[in-house]
Amino acid sequence: MDIKVARQLQRFLEEDIGQGDITTDSVFLAQQKGQAVFIAKEDFVVAGLDEIAPLVFTTCNPHVICTSLKKDGESVCSGERIFSAQGSVRDLLAAERVALNLAQRLSGIATLTADFVQAVEGLPVRIIDTRKTTPGLRALEKYAVRVGGGYNHRFSLADGILLKDNHIAACGSITQAVKILRDKAPHTLKIEVETENLAQVAECLACGVDIIMLDNMAPALMRQAVSLIAGRALVEASGGVNLANVREIAETGVDLISVGALTHSARAMDISMRFCD
Repeated sequence: MDIKVARQLQRFLEEDIGQGDITTDSVFLAQQKGQAVFIAKEDFVVAGLDEIAPLVFTTCNPHVICTSLKKDGESVCSGERIFSAQGSVRDLLAAERVALNLAQRLSGIATLTADFVQAVEGLPVRIIDTRKTTPGLRALEKYAVRVGGGYNHRFSLADGILLKDNHIAACGSITQAVKILRDKAPHTLKIEVETENLAQVAECLACGVDIIMLDNMAPALMRQAVSLIAGRALVEASGGVNLANVREIAETGVDLISVGALTHSARAMDISMRFCD
């Protein structure tokens, strides 16, 4: 597990526990042991149980024994037991909310991603995420996208060159912006440019950019753009993508479809924790 993620989980626990769990610490003695299980309350794709949930519990107490009954990426049905933790009742209850919050959130993202991937099944296209993630959760949310069968776009602004509408407007033109980038940016980085019309697509081709983003274009216009590009650059479709139109977009011939909704609009899955014998 990435050390940054481990530190983040520690902060999440500190936020939730505060100065101590007054209720639990008053009711249970430190030596009292128990076993708790996570139960799926609906059908979904699991994410966050292989490493995240166990690390939350063991951060509270390294002696807690965790068992993932379902692996990340597996589909589960309502009523199934998907995770087990054994140890001090105090520790199990202290970790419960953070572990559940993360498992519910990540499973929601994995499930929604899997729905998009299934919607374009059989077509040579990748479903990718965006930087529209929850602050502090980007690494985990992008992990959940991969679990659901999707792929990651940039993790941060340092990971790739992407000229967007505001860059172009402030600089004056795509051509000028690309020229500056070629003079200053590392040669190892590909250049991607966001376009809104065929004229901008043609300008990108003249500049020899590596990836052309078709932003908020209607499918008919996307087809024209893909035909114009003719394999001279990778093509990414973006903007307004949903489960109802994603296959039509994929059928235009684009290589990538970025979907902000994977991380900014995924619904948390319903999971509960119950103590058992």
